[in-house]
Amino acid sequence: MNGFVLRVSAATDVAAIGAIYAHHVLSGFGSFEEMPPSADEISRRRDAVLALGLPFLVAAEGDRVLGYAYAQPYRPRSAYRFSLEDSIYVAPDCMRRGIGQALLAELVERCTKLGYRQMVAVIGDSANLASIRLHEKLGFARIGVLPAVGFKHGRWVDSVLMQHALGQGAKSLPAAKPPQAASA
Repeated sequence: MNGFVLRVSAATDVAAIGAIYAHHVLSGFGSFEEMPPSADEISRRRDAVLALGLPFLVAAEGDRVLGYAYAQPYRPRSAYRFSLEDSIYVAPDCMRRGIGQALLAELVERCTKLGYRQMVAVIGDSANLASIRLHEKLGFARIGVLPAVGFKHGRWVDSVLMQHALGQGAKSLPAAKPPQAASA
């Protein structure tokens, strides 16, 4: 047993989610935001994901949130309606416990069941080997690099693009309608 459980995030998790994200915003390159968003903004973002019927998950140990992951539309235009982008963040003192892997595996499984066909990871920084290896371990392929598209902490930062087919991927046509909201 890992000592943690995965569950759908609750409104009461927003402060912990915000604290985890703030650490990554302020100290790393995984996010290209430079100022941590407020708790109200984190709540709005979480609510928007859930309103689309998409998963917003947390890994928790008792009452403590150790990490979180969610899927959101890859891009807003209708042709992208079967593609999602994943986001995963783990508390800095909880790294290397399998939390990110468990969250991403569950996210992929839930999004596949919802009928989505592609998941894209946009990873900040080519040197973010932990995130790149995590995605590779779960079947994502490195598609490309956008060199120096961000500038943060006084240096240029790349974005690494990775992609994972969900379900049939591009091997068959999707349903006539886009994936429908289900209990995420």
